[in-house]
Amino acid sequence: MSEKMHILFVMEDLCFGGTQRQMVELASRLDRERFRVSMLVLTGRTDLDGQVEHAGIPVTYLGHSRAVHPFFFLRMSRALKRLAPDILVPCTALPNIWARIWGRTLGIPVVGTVRGGGAPRRQHERFLWRLTDHMVCNSEALAEVLAGLGVPAGHLTYVPNGVDTERFAPARPVPSERSPLIVCVARLAEDKDHLTLLRAFAPLRQRHPDLRLRLVGDGPREKELKAWVGEHLPEGGVEFCPGSPDVRAHYAAARIFALTSVREGQPNVILEAMAAGVPVCATDAGGIPRLVAHGESGLLSPVGDSAAFAANCAALLDDPARGDRFGQDGRRRVERSFSFAAMVAAHEAIFSRLAAARERL
Repeated sequence: MSEKMHILFVMEDLCFGGTQRQMVELASRLDRERFRVSMLVLTGRTDLDGQVEHAGIPVTYLGHSRAVHPFFFLRMSRALKRLAPDILVPCTALPNIWARIWGRTLGIPVVGTVRGGGAPRRQHERFLWRLTDHMVCNSEALAEVLAGLGVPAGHLTYVPNGVDTERFAPARPVPSERSPLIVCVARLAEDKDHLTLLRAFAPLRQRHPDLRLRLVGDGPREKELKAWVGEHLPEGGVEFCPGSPDVRAHYAAARIFALTSVREGQPNVILEAMAAGVPVCATDAGGIPRLVAHGESGLLSPVGDSAAFAANCAALLDDPARGDRFGQDGRRRVERSFSFAAMVAAHEAIFSRLAAARERL
């Protein structure tokens, strides 16, 4: 093993997604006195590449466009042999399948990641967890799912997502003094269930004609969602904004932060909104109840229940001061329990344990 442990993050892409952003932050913050960090990406350049390069992290691309290269699994084996990492950290479904297979074949320790409520199914964890040397999940709900699939407690670590509380900080004016705007920052994908949010917004717009909804993100359901808005909300009120590496301006403008996911791990965007002092209305999917204390830092509703979600948003619109109190409580919760320092330290400890175990062999 080299003097510095070589950690290779294997990413499907570097798009504006929660997993991508969190892994970029982790890779950027690992102790450079102990770790050498690089990335292997199945696509070409996308969105966060400049941030990765600014952090001094070398990137190897297996493709040339935003699409995954059709023969990435063959190119991956050659790249892994050439890069010769000490530990592989695959992120999202395709890397968590193929990097595990090649890691086991080539004798490279693998730290599998399970992030997002749909990940255990998409990554075939019932079978493929056995190809990992250790696994990390980002919510207690996911840890329970994985335990039910047979993953031993000693093989799995729950590491909460981190958030930069200096970067994401409360802005002026406070939420109650802002224009009535609901903001959702989420990839336009099936798991985020934006249709439930839009169905909740329609009656809210009737009660509050000046209310607006801002959807920040890109993804495969963009065309479908815009068509729904055109048909059911012809008078407007819904804004679509592209994803961005810096979403702080959206939090600073929000009266309410909304997320209607059907499957989740521990969404970064909720932590960021709470750190920014914005009250949260969300569904009770996955690890969200671990983040949002119902009635204290936000309001939760059942997955897919647009009427209940609308009622929660209406409660905060009708009582803006309550929203300010929720925002203040959320900020305190993040400062207390969800720091980047703790997240990074937990991963460094896992990497060091695996390296020590390998040296004893």
